[in-house]
Amino acid sequence: MNGAQALLHTLVNADVQVCFSNPGTSEMHLVAALDTVPRMRGVLCLFEGVATGAADGYGRMASAPAAVLLHLGPGLANGLANLHNARRAGTPILNIVGDHATYHQRYDAPLESDIHALAGSVSGWIRRSARSRDVPADAAEAVAAALTPPGQVATLILPADVCWSEGAQPATPVRSRPASPVHDSVVESAAAVLKSGEPCALLLGGGATRRHGLEAAGRIAAATGAKLLCETFPARLERGAGLPAVERLAYLGEMAAAQMTGLRHLILAGAKRPVSFFAYPNQPSDLVPEGCQVHVLAGDGDDAAGALAHLADLVAGGVAPPVQQPSRPEPPSGPLTAEKAAAVIGALLPEDAIVSDESNTSGLWLAGATAGAPPHDWLTLTGGAIGQGMPLATGAAIACPSRPVVCLEADGSAMYTLSALWTQAREGLDVTTVIFNNGSYAVLNMELARVGADPNSAGEAARSMFDLSRPDLDFVSLAQGMGVPAGRARTAEELAAQFGKALSEPGPHLIEAVVPSVF
Repeated sequence: MNGAQALLHTLVNADVQVCFSNPGTSEMHLVAALDTVPRMRGVLCLFEGVATGAADGYGRMASAPAAVLLHLGPGLANGLANLHNARRAGTPILNIVGDHATYHQRYDAPLESDIHALAGSVSGWIRRSARSRDVPADAAEAVAAALTPPGQVATLILPADVCWSEGAQPATPVRSRPASPVHDSVVESAAAVLKSGEPCALLLGGGATRRHGLEAAGRIAAATGAKLLCETFPARLERGAGLPAVERLAYLGEMAAAQMTGLRHLILAGAKRPVSFFAYPNQPSDLVPEGCQVHVLAGDGDDAAGALAHLADLVAGGVAPPVQQPSRPEPPSGPLTAEKAAAVIGALLPEDAIVSDESNTSGLWLAGATAGAPPHDWLTLTGGAIGQGMPLATGAAIACPSRPVVCLEADGSAMYTLSALWTQAREGLDVTTVIFNNGSYAVLNMELARVGADPNSAGEAARSMFDLSRPDLDFVSLAQGMGVPAGRARTAEELAAQFGKALSEPGPHLIEAVVPSVF
């Protein structure tokens, strides 16, 4: 068989069964091979950033890689933003990039570029297959590399003639390395800190924000009085009634610093040392309080949840973790605001939902409104590159077809990857998208002042850069044009009626929630 066919057989044997694709000429043999490997599900995306973001959502929920098929360097470049987010999330992804035939590359054709350099900015593993018979073994190693804890982007570059040439055979899957157990001495050192009587906090990230890690951390906090925090943008946070509640570190540096005021010890479990997202005049970049000592319980590649469980056994024997009690907001009424929208979502969020949250400034009230909702998963914008929300929801819905997916999306961010709706309609995915339409890049109104510029003296040219009117965006028409039923809500009652209806019906839906800007 040819290299492309052997590649797909190798992938499905390694449990890679979905390929999000935006292919071109150099990948035609890979596309043709889909008909010979029915276990591989090909999912067409109209933009590479949707394909890479969907692979991120799939990987976060399946804890296994999806493949992404991209066309040469420019196709990879179009997908880089969401690969950046995936890298920050520690998501396993197999990134397959087609290249010109090996003998064609020396002619410097118009699409020739340095694919390796582009891939290097987001990939933890890169290889270019030189011969058809090398492709299957390279693919097997790529899958294992993607699954290297905590997960990473593995990029396999495939010249066209390597794919179409005969002489390849499927390879045996390569066993991936498991997460490393944390040494007893490290756990014992953290236990001594927690028993010191000095103010401590646990900062959770990675796998520690799943049930097993949260329950262990909740036991530790209950027994020792340590504060329980998690990263601002966790890749996947399990939350809701019956789970230990964890406070997310604030986005604004000064608010995050206030959360950690008075700490003498900060214990990192799968999280990185907290820093400000941007530099601001006369503000610190490092958010750790002065006089606070940082202790790494578990870093990248370590079994953070296992380390927390061991630590809990040392300091919290017999202590049960406190859990969030069931609660729902009262359904609001009247003209819609972001706060009322959060209450509607909290009142109606279904059990076992997956929430892809890119609501940005309109989402300030969501955490409180949904804290006591039935258990659910919350996926966030890990790398800060906007345009993640709808692709992430798309991939999550394919990974978990029996679970309802809710995408909470800001209007400006939505326009980056709106074509994800078309893929949702084509695949019949159970995704309910709520677009918070406030007609602006609202966060930039706040950032204008925070970086030292005077918003009061900003002229028309500056203000127009944050304004999404002239013309107004019509998300209802845009969604309907891609085959997704849609409606517009201007009151809390309208949002509740449309949200409830969308959740009760199969397939994708979109609701344009018209809200005033928070800033």
